[in-house]
Amino acid sequence: MHSNRLQLNSDKIELLWSTSRRQHCLPPAGPIIGSTSTEPSSSARDLGVFIDSDLSMEPHVKRTVSRCFSTLRQLRSIRRQVPTAVFQSPIVALVLSRLDYCNSVLAGLPANLIRRLQSVQNAAVRLNFGIHRSEHIMYVLASLHWLRVPERILFKVAVLTYRAVNGSAPEYLSSYFTRVANVPSRLRRRSSNSDQLMVPS
Repeated sequence: MHSNRLQLNSDKIELLWSTSRRQHCLPPAGPIIGSTSTEPSSSARDLGVFIDSDLSMEPHVKRTVSRCFSTLRQLRSIRRQVPTAVFQSPIVALVLSRLDYCNSVLAGLPANLIRRLQSVQNAAVRLNFGIHRSEHIMYVLASLHWLRVPERILFKVAVLTYRAVNGSAPEYLSSYFTRVANVPSRLRRRSSNSDQLMVPS
């Protein structure tokens, strides 16, 4: 930290002890950093993403959903004074952008957590167009060209992968991707003619 001219802020130190739920045994006392003794916390925030000790991403989903619904409640107060086409802009800027922020880390989450995020998008569409809760909104999402939450996550991962494979991503990311065709042991197999990537074991 001294070499990068950073100053230690003891009030912002968080210690995250990462293990599986079965082996979740916290150490009796955390390390002493500077003059501050640290205690393990259940989750820590890094660049706006809340990561818990077993990497279930549940705290991040909970906070995202609660903040989005809070924003929707505030927007509801001005809904009748604003035309539908204009009202869509703050929904995209304040709600959907929060759903999309770092959503690539949510790939592979259980369906119950994805459903909670999808409920935010559904509520935003219903508020924008005045659709009743019992009505389907799939045709509205299709007319808006809005992907559902699972597809938004897959799209973000696909874009990041495409950039990494084609050299427009930082080198430290591109180095993790290896084409099957570039593996010496696969040169004589049929998979060597494909554009597939090696999946590490």
